[in-house]
Amino acid sequence: MAVLDPDTLTPQIARKLTGVFCDIDDTLTLHGRLPPESYQALWRLHEAGIRVVPVTGRPAGWVDHIARMWPVDGVVGENGGLWFWMGEDRLQRRFLQSEDERARNRNRLTALAADILARVPGTALASDQPYRELDLAVDFCEDVPPLRDSAIDGIVAGFEAGGAVCKVSSIHVNGWYGQFDKLTGCKRLVADRWGEDLDAHLESWLYVGDSANDEPMFAHFPYTAGVANVRDFLPRMKAHPRWITDRPGGHGFADLIDQVLALRDADLQCAHD
Repeated sequence: MAVLDPDTLTPQIARKLTGVFCDIDDTLTLHGRLPPESYQALWRLHEAGIRVVPVTGRPAGWVDHIARMWPVDGVVGENGGLWFWMGEDRLQRRFLQSEDERARNRNRLTALAADILARVPGTALASDQPYRELDLAVDFCEDVPPLRDSAIDGIVAGFEAGGAVCKVSSIHVNGWYGQFDKLTGCKRLVADRWGEDLDAHLESWLYVGDSANDEPMFAHFPYTAGVANVRDFLPRMKAHPRWITDRPGGHGFADLIDQVLALRDADLQCAHD
C-alpha cells in the first residue's frame, strides 16, 4: 500500500490533479542516488499530461541542468529564490532578487559562513555552494559525518543571530537574506510559466516532500504527501503532510505516483463503463 490512511486518497482526488510539485533530496532520491523507479515516475506523470515541478534547496547550477534534461515543466531552486523552465528554444531563468541585491547578500552570507563554521564544529559548506546564487548551505550530513540535532540547532541559531532566514532540509541548513520560501517560488513559476494564480488552483496540485523546509507547502496545499523518512522531521514542523508513504525516498515517491495514476485510470474506466 502506497500511503497511510489510503482511503482518503480517492479516485476523485487523483482525477483533480493537473500538477505535482516535489522535493528532490530524499524525496526523489534515496541515500544520495536517484532510483530508476522515481525517475520513471516523473516520465509517467509527464506522459499522462500532468505538470511536474521539482522544488528544491539545491543551487542554480543544478536547477539549470534539471530544467534542461529531466522530464519536468520547470524547477524551483534555492528554496524559492529562483525558478527556471525550458521555453520553446531556450532556458528561461528568473530570480526573486536583482543581480546587485544578490551580490550584496552574498557578501553578508560569506561573512556569516565563517561565524557558523566556527560556532559549530564538524560542519562545512555544502559541496554545491559554488553554484548558488542566493543562499548559503551548511552541510550537516551529506559530505560530513552526520551531526547531532544539537549541532543542527546551532547552525540555525547562527543564521538567526546573523539576521538571516533559514530552513532545515534533510542534508543542509540553508540560509538567505530576503523573504521567500518554496511556496513563494512555486507561485512565481506558475504565474510566469503559465500565467495562472496558483492559489486559485490549489486542489489541482499535489506536493510531495520529506523535511522541515517543505513545511510551507504542507501548510498551504490541501493534497500533500511525505515519503516515509519525513517522520524524522515531524517534531520540527507544525504543519504535517496529509499522507505518508510506507517506503522512504524515491521508492516511496514512485509508490505514491503509481497509486495516483492507478486511481486516475480506475476512475476513467468507471466513467467509460
